[in-house]
Amino acid sequence: MKLVEQTLTSIVIQRPEPTPECPQNLCMDKGYDYDEVRELVAMFGYTAHIRSRGEEAQAIKREAGFKARRWVVERMHSWLNRFRRLLIRWEKKLETYLAFLHLACVWITIRTLCQVR
Repeated sequence: MKLVEQTLTSIVIQRPEPTPECPQNLCMDKGYDYDEVRELVAMFGYTAHIRSRGEEAQAIKREAGFKARRWVVERMHSWLNRFRRLLIRWEKKLETYLAFLHLACVWITIRTLCQVR
């Protein structure tokens, strides 16, 4: 919640100007459910979509065939946590740790590409 403004100002990619036909959406979880965050997001031209805790679980129970959405970043963190060497950092040198991190990312990418075909 405290780094929302810094995160939004540090976006490098130019985004299109929001219009009523094509609004700019920003999906967040319960950790960002504050009036200050909503005002800040609106100031940057985004439409905030903030889900409260447990709302998705209730939707799964109510609607048949409803599938929970897993955001790309959360999914990637989950996949990286499967590599014990990254989860618990045993390496003393940063270069070695980064090499294993890159190796894990390559492994995940190759595995994902093989599933797509």
